[in-house]
Amino acid sequence: MNELKISDNRAWFFVVPVLCFVLFSSLLPMMTVVNYSFQDTMGQNNFFWNGVGWFQNLLDPTTEVGQRFQGALVRNLAFSFLVLTVEIPLGIAVSLCIPKRGWTVGATLVIIALPLLIPYNVVGVIWQLFTRTDIGLLGTALRGLNIPFDTRQDAASAWFTIVVMDVWHWTSMVALLCYAGLKAIPDAYYQAARIDGAGRWAVFANIEFPKLRKVLVIAMLLRFMGSFMIYTEPFVLTGGGPGESTSFLSIDLVKTALGQVDLGNGAAMSLVYNLITLTVCWIFFTYTTHIDQRKGS
Repeated sequence: MNELKISDNRAWFFVVPVLCFVLFSSLLPMMTVVNYSFQDTMGQNNFFWNGVGWFQNLLDPTTEVGQRFQGALVRNLAFSFLVLTVEIPLGIAVSLCIPKRGWTVGATLVIIALPLLIPYNVVGVIWQLFTRTDIGLLGTALRGLNIPFDTRQDAASAWFTIVVMDVWHWTSMVALLCYAGLKAIPDAYYQAARIDGAGRWAVFANIEFPKLRKVLVIAMLLRFMGSFMIYTEPFVLTGGGPGESTSFLSIDLVKTALGQVDLGNGAAMSLVYNLITLTVCWIFFTYTTHIDQRKGS
């Protein structure tokens, strides 16, 4: 006798309002940005068609906006590469050091997760005070050792501080994700490794790291998007300086759209910015998924 499947659609009463709110809060601003990117205004809410002029101006390296955009893009990619190079291996190492059982597990996870609970602007203020050469602990210590360090005057010092700040803030997320992946590995794999007499490095290379591959893909995607769209921390810490050395795409976008009230260039920049983020994430995810499928086949 065939079983009758009764469909229950009551869940849509809870899902539809959320979907409507998300569509309204995301599509309406996006439509406004697209509208500004193809039009120009002379003030008093009078707009006229500009076509792709703003995009041509943005992608032309001979224009001022184009030079700023390309410089900010290079700085953004360099920053994302640096933090990913540090945070992913460091997060894996920290997750391997977290105890797997006992009362210390909860306390350790809470301590590791503490940086994630701090708001972005507070993180910037903390590191701004920490690196000041007059009252900051790190700044005064380096000055006492006669090591040149000034985030307001030296670009290398500003870059070093921003990278270390991001590593301190977000390595915890990578560590927690990796720890969850390690906990999902069955004990039978470790028992087989002990029977075979495998060392610690062999266990990591042949059991733990392959099982963490999908978790690491998620962690790298999240951290790339977070580092590529970073704004609050470097803005509070350096304001994009000294000069334009730490002026990332997000900072340059705010300066263009709000500081200079250049809505056309700002709208075009935001759309290109969003397109670059989506494209890089899609390429990275497709490549890593393809590699994972080849190794699994």
